[in-house]
This record gives sequence, C-alpha cells and structure tokens, in this order.
Amino acid sequence: MSGVVAVIDYGMGNLHSVASALEHVGADKVLVTHDAELIRQADRVVFPGVGAIRDCMTEIRRLHCAQLLADALVEQHKPVLAICVGMQALMTHSEENDGVDCLDIIPGEVRYFGNPLVDDQQQRLKVPHMGWNEVRQCMPHPLWRDIPDMTRFYFVHSYYVDAVDRSLLAGSVQYGVSADAALARDNLFAVQFHPEKSHTAGLQLLRNFLEWNGQC
Repeated sequence: MSGVVAVIDYGMGNLHSVASALEHVGADKVLVTHDAELIRQADRVVFPGVGAIRDCMTEIRRLHCAQLLADALVEQHKPVLAICVGMQALMTHSEENDGVDCLDIIPGEVRYFGNPLVDDQQQRLKVPHMGWNEVRQCMPHPLWRDIPDMTRFYFVHSYYVDAVDRSLLAGSVQYGVSADAALARDNLFAVQFHPEKSHTAGLQLLRNFLEWNGQC
C-alpha cells in the first residue's frame, strides 16, 4: 500500500537511516529528495530533521519546504510523518538559538528543558534528553497499532514541544516535565523520538505509517 515515500531532504538529518528503515519495513520505493515535483508525486511524505532549529529553518525556507508540506497536508491530503526537529519545525516558535520563528502549521512553542532539570525526587537530569524513554499513548491512532502503551522509544533533544491544542496530543513523555512526544492532526503524525533508531517498536510505527490512509 505504501507506494512512493518521499523523505524531504533539506540537508539536516540522518535521512538515509530513515530511508533504510522504511525500505526494511516494506516501502515500495523511497526517494530522499528536495525536488518539489517528486515530492508532489509521492504517495506519502516524511519530514525528518536533526540539528539546530535556526539552521533547519534557514534551509526549510530556502527550499520552500513550507509550501511542499502545505501541498501534501491540505491540497493532496497525503499521509505525512514528521520526526524530531521536523516535528519542532511545525510549531509556531522555538526558544532555541535565542528564539526562532517556525512554520506555525501547529500552534505551539518549543521550549528548553531547563537548567537545572530535576525529576520528582529532585534528582538532577541531564540535558539533552538522550536515550530510551516510555511514551504514554494519549489517543488511539492507526500509527500506534500493535505498539503497547508505555513502549520505550529513543530520544535525542534539548528542547521539547508544547502544543496549544491539547486535543492533538497523541503521546507524551516524562523527563522532568511532561513533554509532547507525538502529535496527530488529520493526515499528519509528528513524533519527537526517532522511530528509525527505536528497534522493534520504531519499525512497527514506520510499518503502520506505510499502511496508513491518512485518516485517524
């Protein structure tokens, strides 16, 4: 069912790791590209990203990725998966790099975890949040199929998403604060963790994405 999957290449992210994971779970064809026409012709789109948000937003705007995402999400209504900084770029604004305006596709802020950051027992927590952590599923969704609640996924981030519309919260993670680990709206699913690095559960989520028709 997957057809062609376009992984948007704006020069920021471990794109070939994502592409390899998609191929491993059965994608018919994966294109790592910033070619607008190839992305428009694809059946589904992945919007990944790692690194500093200012550099990411510079390249996203230079390559007109906002329009490509709008076309995929609204005009063509194809399934879209955003990963890590790709998720953060969807928000209104990030505190990183002294403040950066993002795409405002989903209203909300990207906030710094804090320093010092402590848990419920006042034990110091390291920033960045790096490693495995449990994700609490906050809504039923096709991308959670065959993934038990409180499954552990792999995270690497110093900033976390805080969406305005709490009805979009699909998953949360606890790390000193309660952070948005996944958001879902219509044909968009966005995750802060890295499914391509999350072994069995991450591969299952990617497999679910390939089978998803873009409806909740």
